Amino acid sequence: MPLDYGFMSSCLVVDDSAVARQAVRRVLLRSELFDEVVLAADGAEALAVLEGEEARRLDLVLCDLMMPELDGFGLLERMVGDAALRAVPVIVLTGQDAPDLMVRALEAGAADYLTKPFHDAELLARVRVHRNLKHLRDELEAANARLHELAVRDPLTGVFNRRQWSAHLAHELERCRRHEHPLAVLMLDLDHFKQINDRHGHAIGDLVLVAVADRLCKGVRGADTVARYGGEEFTVLLPETSAEEATLVAARLLDSVRTIELPAAPGLAVRASVGIAATGTVPPPDDPHALMAAADRALYEAKRGGRDRACLEVLDGVAAG
Repeated sequence: MPLDYGFMSSCLVVDDSAVARQAVRRVLLRSELFDEVVLAADGAEALAVLEGEEARRLDLVLCDLMMPELDGFGLLERMVGDAALRAVPVIVLTGQDAPDLMVRALEAGAADYLTKPFHDAELLARVRVHRNLKHLRDELEAANARLHELAVRDPLTGVFNRRQWSAHLAHELERCRRHEHPLAVLMLDLDHFKQINDRHGHAIGDLVLVAVADRLCKGVRGADTVARYGGEEFTVLLPETSAEEATLVAARLLDSVRTIELPAAPGLAVRASVGIAATGTVPPPDDPHALMAAADRALYEAKRGGRDRACLEVLDGVAAG
C-alpha cells in the first residue's frame, strides 16, 4: 500500500519528445500518485514552470538529458543554484545508457537515473520513493518551523518571549551605536492586573493579556518588536526612534489599551503604565541591561505618579514625565 500524506502533489515531465512526454504522463496519472502532471518540451520551458505558481505544489521532476535550448544538465544546474528549487527531486529519464553520464547527472544534483526504455513498475517505484521522501522533508521543515516559533514566542499572546526580546535588543543596540541612530524602549505594565484575576478569574486575565498584545502589535511599525517580558509586563523595541517620537507612540498605545472591551467581562476597564527609555545625545551604553533599567525606573515613576500614564528617562541624563 503506497503511503498517502494527504498533500496536493504535482509532477513536471521534461522531454523534447512529445510521444515520450505523453507516455510518462499516462503512466503517472494511472498510478494516482499525483493530482497534476505538467509537461515541458525542454529545460527552458521547465524553468518557466518552476518559476511560476505551479512550483509551490511541485514534488518531483522527471527530466530528459539531451534537449534543445536548455538540456538536462543545464536545468539541474539552475535548480541546484536556486534555494527554492533545489529541494525538488529530479529523476533523469534518458536513452543514454552511459555510466559516465549517470555519474555526471548524479553529481550535478539528480536524485535518481533511469534509462529508456523502462518498465512502468520500476519507474513508479522510484517515483513513489522520491515523492514520499519529499513529503517527509516538507513535514520535517514545517515541524522545525513550528518548534522555532514555540522557542521564540510567548504561547499565550503570540508575541516574542523574553529570551528572543533580549536577542533583538542586543542586535538593535549594537546597530544603534554603529550607525548613531536613536533607539527607544517601552516597558508597559498592566495596572491592578492582580485585581482583574481575583475578581474575574484567570481566564479573563488571559483574555486581557491577549488583547493588550494585539493592540501593541497593531499600534507599532513592522520594524518594531513587541514581547511579553513576564507576567503582565510587555516591552516594545523602537529602532531609530527619538525620545519625542517614543513618547507619542506610548501615548497612542495607552489610548488603544483604554479602549479594550471584552464581551466576556462587560465593563472591565483595562489600564496600563509605561516606562520609556530613550537614547539621548550621547552614545547608548554597551550593556542592554542599562537601557532596561532606565525603562524600569521610568515605569516606577509612572506607577508612583498615579498609573495610566507614561514617563520618560533619557540616557544622557535628561528626564521628563
